[in-house]
Amino acid sequence: MTENDPPLNWGRWGDSDEIGALNLIDDAARSRAAAEVRDGTSVSLARPTTPVPLTTGLAPVGTPATVPAPVMQVVNFNGVRPVAVTDSLLINTHNAGLTHFDALAHIPVGDQVYPGVPLQEALTPTGVRHASADHAGQGIVTRGVLLDLVPGGGRLDAGHRVGGAELDAALDRAGTSVHPGDAVVVRGGWDVDRPMTQPVPGLDLSAVAWLDEHGAALYIGDISDARPASLPMPMHQVALARLGLPLVDAAALDDLADRCAALRRWSFMLVLAPPRITGTTGLAVNPLAVF
Repeated sequence: MTENDPPLNWGRWGDSDEIGALNLIDDAARSRAAAEVRDGTSVSLARPTTPVPLTTGLAPVGTPATVPAPVMQVVNFNGVRPVAVTDSLLINTHNAGLTHFDALAHIPVGDQVYPGVPLQEALTPTGVRHASADHAGQGIVTRGVLLDLVPGGGRLDAGHRVGGAELDAALDRAGTSVHPGDAVVVRGGWDVDRPMTQPVPGLDLSAVAWLDEHGAALYIGDISDARPASLPMPMHQVALARLGLPLVDAAALDDLADRCAALRRWSFMLVLAPPRITGTTGLAVNPLAVF
């Protein structure tokens, strides 16, 4: 795999496929996941996100933000005693302050989206017609494996680039293996909710090749593409857009790492159930590791 010749999985699961590597989650993968459950306890892999008032969340003037807030809220209460209290949420799905699932339509390759559908057919101003996030709405249940790159609560250096050899080393430390159809969860010890101008570590193309060779069906990480970005972006422009590997960005993995270390187990059942909102490029999610 090279920057000038990145791999392409288009056509592997058919010319009209909309779920990519999630096709690898078969009955055997789900059975392996079920076998990981011993006491039924769970750990969330999502970061908590506090909504901001809609009137301020859209206008980042005077703050370090460069994009709208991850979740903006209006409480529908006018001071009169209500029968019920409701609120309206405006979600900026791909904000790094929100743990979210990236649909395969999120990143085009030229004038096409996975697996070669013309951009004008796949995306419209009123919704996504091909490879939208709701195709995961039936729920994802598979075996998950944590690769903790900095065990003991540390974090990678800001300029670090994670390669395939480093994923191998983390897998050796975990004393387990990755099977086709597994979800690979990578902890670098980072909170990526910071200005885009600040450097953040990320995975390189050899790590993407590693994920592909091991048959990863889903990537979940507290790191993904490095900042500042280099093109092609390994995770979004290659793994997601070209290989069809769905991503969960901006995960919070310290609690999971602590649980795995306490149990001396780095594999678990992974459950992810996005809301069934149709025609989107991504959705907020709360992945669960079940032990």
